[in-house]
Amino acid sequence: MTGFEYKVVPAPMRGLKAKGVKGTPARFANALQSVMNELGAEGWEYQRTDTLPVEERQGLTGKSTSFQNMLVFRRAIEIEDTHAAPVAALIEDQTQVEETVETPLPAQDHVEDEPAVVAQPAPETSAGPAADENTPEAQDRVDETLQAPFTFPWNNRVASQNPKKKTDDDHVAAE
Repeated sequence: MTGFEYKVVPAPMRGLKAKGVKGTPARFANALQSVMNELGAEGWEYQRTDTLPVEERQGLTGKSTSFQNMLVFRRAIEIEDTHAAPVAALIEDQTQVEETVETPLPAQDHVEDEPAVVAQPAPETSAGPAADENTPEAQDRVDETLQAPFTFPWNNRVASQNPKKKTDDDHVAAE
């Protein structure tokens, strides 16, 4: 089984001088490139750069927070599968495979050579038959549910707990 190990190193704070590299941005890029190439040669793959807060002591009793830039690398490692077999045995297959049963259709006048066959789901083997959702009783229950009145719970508050504020419309209606 393959896993990963990670290595986090601080990003360079200063540029690195090299022949033909001039200017601060180019020197900084050179420093970053050299760190990445060194770790890449060891098998580390660059992932991302993170800026994280660090709490530091300032003076005898003071503390201050600064932010540090960190380079995150990872590489693949082989992990021994000592726990994989017992775990795999505990995992139960939850997929349901629907078997089909072929039933012939009534013969039609123009087709006499072969009876037509339609794949239908196999009958259920559980304790009870499946409820057919196309029955009139099921459709009536659906219709009743959809036509039932619905109010939000916050609309059922007692008027004494939340007295209605008078608006301009209420003044006009009172006159």
